[in-house]
Amino acid sequence: MTGNDAADRVPIAPQSIDAPLSRSAIFLVVTIAPSADALDAVRSALADLDGLVKTVGFRDLNGRLSCNVGIGSEAWARLSSRESPAELHPFPVIAGSVHTAVSTPGDLLFHIRAEREDLCFELERLLLDALGDAVTVVDEVQGFRYFDSRDLLGFVDGTANPVGLDLPASSLVGDEDPAFAGGSYVVVQKYTHPLDAWAALSTEHQEAIIGRTKIDNVELDDATSGQKSHKTLATIVDENGDEHDILRDNMPFGRPGRGEFGTYFIGYARHLWVIERMLERMFIGDPVGSHDRLLDFSTPLTGTAFFAPPLDMLGALDAPEPDVRDDVEERPPAASGLGIGSLKAHPIERHES
Repeated sequence: MTGNDAADRVPIAPQSIDAPLSRSAIFLVVTIAPSADALDAVRSALADLDGLVKTVGFRDLNGRLSCNVGIGSEAWARLSSRESPAELHPFPVIAGSVHTAVSTPGDLLFHIRAEREDLCFELERLLLDALGDAVTVVDEVQGFRYFDSRDLLGFVDGTANPVGLDLPASSLVGDEDPAFAGGSYVVVQKYTHPLDAWAALSTEHQEAIIGRTKIDNVELDDATSGQKSHKTLATIVDENGDEHDILRDNMPFGRPGRGEFGTYFIGYARHLWVIERMLERMFIGDPVGSHDRLLDFSTPLTGTAFFAPPLDMLGALDAPEPDVRDDVEERPPAASGLGIGSLKAHPIERHES
């Protein structure tokens, strides 16, 4: 049996951050009710998630159903007796002079992916049945793959995703936080687009904003001064000159009858600060005041940060914390995009200065 044959025999397991990009997805964000019973119901549902994915996914193995669960910082403290992942904190408000990345509520994120929309729907339905009144849905988006992975603005989205060995190195926590190795930080934002205004721009103008050609998806040269493209502002290089990637699984969504057109951004990262610094460069600008011109055509309606733990940790959230003191050196303060240490206070606002 080849490796590919083996992969076809079973649905993709939950918490498979590196699962293939799919044709359909549901992004479900919920908050947890304040009662102890609600926490017990959530723990039970998360512990049973593996079985639920198999129950639905086994009906069409080619559908490649998967589901990743992210847990917000406040929910982590309620659900688990463990210390929290080193960088986990609420998503900060990032305010530039023109545009603001908002911070919105969310205790749990369910990122459901499959090659078939009905598989995503069925898993979401059964999952919400299991959770019952323990949760309240605060955002629910059905995404779809649009032609050759294009967004509704007409450009290919996700070309810069890491591949091969770079994928886990960029998206999964490693030895820097061994108690949570194999997990991933997740940030989601729901953007809407005024397509009429975007379509009024010339193709050359659109390409200058994005930093790629529209038809061929070829990178344009970086600007040496002045206004930078979206591609350039979203490229993160640390003080040592090392580039840090994230894994995007963005999807378009929309309801033409209601004039709604959007992109659901979802980024998985080994380090939360990488995504935050990317958003700071977009909203505040680099140089300051020179924001990403894509934001003139993309309005963020939500913004929430989560941590997706390894699968075995989901079912043991309320177990006693393992004693890792003999194996783990004392953690340094959590890094942030601004390099100002721990950011666990909420809300956190970052403004253009």
